[in-house]
Amino acid sequence: MKKKTIVGLACALVAPLAFAQTSTTTTETTTEPATTTQTTSTTYTAGTVTTYEPGKTVVVKGEQGPVSFALGTAARVVNGAGKILTGPLRAGQKVRVYYTGPESERVVERVVVEDQD
Repeated sequence: MKKKTIVGLACALVAPLAFAQTSTTTTETTTEPATTTQTTSTTYTAGTVTTYEPGKTVVVKGEQGPVSFALGTAARVVNGAGKILTGPLRAGQKVRVYYTGPESERVVERVVVEDQD
């Protein structure tokens, strides 16, 4: 009888451990996408027009020699006061070509005609 009592007490002590509820903790980590800031600077080349194809290209001969620029649809041709010019550029006109980007990816913003005949 003592043996049954001891076995019963042992089972009673072990039973809560065997049927204990386990807990699960879930941690969720969210990250915000990184924001990047890009700084763009505008550069210009000054010189005289050697060739001009409206809406396509302008070649300007400056101190570094002739430089070709592709004109996109957003490029504007203006006078020194900023007024848009409707006539074509002519060979020999003094201009400043304002652009952004490195040499291989220049994007022309505007062409300022410095002298008008």
